[in-house]
Amino acid sequence: MRLSRLLILFILILTVLAAAACSGGEAPYVETFDSAGSWRTGSDSYTEGQVVDGVFDFYIIGDDVSRWSTPGLNFKDGVYEVEATQIEGPLDNGFGMLLRADTEKGDFYLFKVSGDGYVWIGRYVDEVEDEAIIGSHWFESPAVNTGLNQTNKLRVVAESGNLIFFVNDKEVGRVTDNNFNEGDVGLFAQSLGFGGVRVHFDNLSVTPLD
Repeated sequence: MRLSRLLILFILILTVLAAAACSGGEAPYVETFDSAGSWRTGSDSYTEGQVVDGVFDFYIIGDDVSRWSTPGLNFKDGVYEVEATQIEGPLDNGFGMLLRADTEKGDFYLFKVSGDGYVWIGRYVDEVEDEAIIGSHWFESPAVNTGLNQTNKLRVVAESGNLIFFVNDKEVGRVTDNNFNEGDVGLFAQSLGFGGVRVHFDNLSVTPLD
C-alpha cells in the first residue's frame, strides 16, 4: 500500500513538471501596484510619479514634458497589457506603455494614446522620439475612449519582430520591426503644450508566448 502511494505521488510530480515544461515554465508578470516594489518613483520640478491607492499616479506638471518609469526587468516575446485613465489636465497629451526598453540608453518602443482620441506608435532612441513605425505621426482612432476618467486598455502582442497593437481590444496597427528584441516594460506620460496632466495606470501584465 505504501509503495502504491509513493508511485502515485511520483506520477503526480512528473505530470506537474511536464505541464510546466509544455507551457515554457514562465509565469506571467502581473503588477497591480499594491506597492511600489522596484518601480522608479519620485518627483522633481516638472513631474511626480508615485504608487498610491493601488495605481501608479503619474503627474506631469510642466509644459511639453515627457517622463517614464520602469521596474528594471527584462522581457522578450509576450502579450503586454496595461490600463490607463487620465484623471486631470488638458486632453492634448500622451500616455501609455513602453516595451523592450534599454533604459540606460533610452531606447524603446512606445505605444501611447491621447485624451482627445489619437494614437502614436514608434521608437525612442537615446531618450528622444525617433520616428513613428505605424503611420507618419499621431493618427486619430475611434478605438480610444476620450475625455477625463475614461479608461483605455492598451495591448501589444510582440513575437520576434512582429508587433500588433490594440486599444480597447481593437487593433490599431501592426508592423515588423527588428530594432529592439527584448528589454524592460514601463509607463509613459507627457504633456503637449500645457502641463497638469495626471494619469493613473493599473493592471500591467506581461504574459510570455507559448
